[in-house]
Order: sequence, then C-alpha cells, then structure tokens
Amino acid sequence: MARPIAREAAMQLIFEQLFGGEGETQALVDLIDYEPSDNDRAYIDTVVAGVKEHAADLDAEIAACLRGWTLARLSRVDLAILRLSAYEMKYASLPAAVSINEAVELTRKYSSESSCPFVNGVLGTISRKLAANA
Repeated sequence: MARPIAREAAMQLIFEQLFGGEGETQALVDLIDYEPSDNDRAYIDTVVAGVKEHAADLDAEIAACLRGWTLARLSRVDLAILRLSAYEMKYASLPAAVSINEAVELTRKYSSESSCPFVNGVLGTISRKLAANA
C-alpha cells in the first residue's frame, strides 16, 4: 500500500487511543478491512507507538503553538492528526512539507475544510520551531 494509506491508518489508530483503545494494527483488519504490508505495518506500529510514548511532549509542542485555543478545545480528529504530523517531523525525520501536506489532506477528509488552515498553521509553526532548534 502507498504511504498515505498507511499514514491514514496510523491516524485512525492514534484517534482510537484518544478514546482508550489499544491502537493495535489488528484493529485495522477487524474494523476497516485493511491488511497492511509488512513495510506499512512497521511504519504504522512505529508511529502509533511513538505517538503514544511521546504524547506529553507532542501535546506540549502543539499547545505552545495554539493561539486562543487549548488542547481540550481541539476536536479529537484534529488532535490525532496534529500528534501524528508533529511526531513525523520531530522523531521520524520526515520532511516537514510532506508531513504537513499529508496532515492537511487527512484534515480535509476526516475533519472539516475550516480546520485545514488551522492544522496547517499549527504544524507550520512547529516545523519552524524544530528547524530553528536543529
């Protein structure tokens, strides 16, 4: 499968974790009939586990970039997408432009068109902060 599909699957598992789910790849097979390739499974497992492990740090990065918002006010879909992209940029060395573009596409599909500029802005700020600290 293409990486955007694996990224979408990872976002769904991160979203599931926000509601107390385990976020296991087997849920993809059970719930949405998606059987990832070995390569995609490795990516999904790494990203989902990494987001869970670094959730507090990722949330601090996101919260520091919110203007007039708090994490508690964010939709869970937007939070899952922001965590995924922030993780990719900070820990997976994915180019910021790729991660942000994919995050905006996920936002367009799962959240709302009006959330796209918000997600783009928050992730752009995170990207600039990471670049400045590199």
